[in-house]
Amino acid sequence: MSIEKTGGDHVDRLRAQWARELPDLDTSPMSILGRIYRLSMLVRPGIEETFAAFDLDRGEFDVIATLRRAGPPYRLTPTELYKSLMITSGGLTHRLKRLEKAGLVERIPSPEDGRSMIVGLTGTGIKRAEEAFRADMESELALFASMPAARRELLAELLRELTENVTSNLADREN
Repeated sequence: MSIEKTGGDHVDRLRAQWARELPDLDTSPMSILGRIYRLSMLVRPGIEETFAAFDLDRGEFDVIATLRRAGPPYRLTPTELYKSLMITSGGLTHRLKRLEKAGLVERIPSPEDGRSMIVGLTGTGIKRAEEAFRADMESELALFASMPAARRELLAELLRELTENVTSNLADREN
């Protein structure tokens, strides 16, 4: 494949430059991971803008969305939250303070253990999570408007397979 002749996209141009400079190096991972990273960077500002319209940053949205997805009564322990969000307990504490101050979450004494607390969505938090998620999905769906549903499904399937493969390979490295 002659990337320079076809023009290609940004990643193709980067690979062509590396092929010229280091012709013995296989840069094929860039064709996948480079595009995933680039897509992430391209859509991030729009996603953040959507959440900002609801007075949320992405991290705050992640917390209230996780609680909303949990289903009634929309409560989780802090440990369940930070494991689900893949953040530190300190990072969660900071987010919870802001969300509590905004009236979106409340800390409730655990009925099982009086020494611990459970985090729950308030009525306002439930509404805000739903509205922000609906707006986000509408905005993101618009990005795929010109891509046929079957192609989107194929892409999702391939990305799932890639995620499972990478997760497995990383786990093998750790063992």
